[in-house]
Amino acid sequence: MHQTFKGIAQIDIIMKQEKLFRLVSEMLKNSKKSDRELAGILGVSQPTVSRTRARIEKEYIKTYTIIPDFEKLGYQIMAFTFAKRKAYPGNEVAAEIAQKSKKWVDKRPNVIFGADGEGLGKDIVLISFHKNYSAYAEFTRSFAMDMGTSLDNFESFLVSIGSGYKLRDFDLKYLADDI
Repeated sequence: MHQTFKGIAQIDIIMKQEKLFRLVSEMLKNSKKSDRELAGILGVSQPTVSRTRARIEKEYIKTYTIIPDFEKLGYQIMAFTFAKRKAYPGNEVAAEIAQKSKKWVDKRPNVIFGADGEGLGKDIVLISFHKNYSAYAEFTRSFAMDMGTSLDNFESFLVSIGSGYKLRDFDLKYLADDI
């Protein structure tokens, strides 16, 4: 009998997790939907959605934001910059370089993402938006001058925001179908 109870408890946990992920998925599609609208879509009560949303906001959601029309805001370029760090011995020097890099990125609100990683022979990636090519060129000059002693090299892949062929617009709603 204890085994059966344990199995039911596990199924209950899985069902709650599925509801939670379904709610996250719906919120990715449109976070402006009311709890009442979400309850109708998910087939649960509005208080259940409200409780689950509160849990999601506490445990899973970093921030609420919008994805604007970048072109209408005056941005012409989205840049993916890939860099290769120089190899330095010792953790102390590596920590110093990481701190310097973080300070550099923190001064640039147009950098929307920066992290270490691997691929293409590089180990750093930055994603940034720029009003025009001159602003992008100034960005790369600053990156080279301020971070050059820490880097072997860097390269960028530029996306023209207002023109060119798009496979898909930049939006997080597409992730909803992958959750």
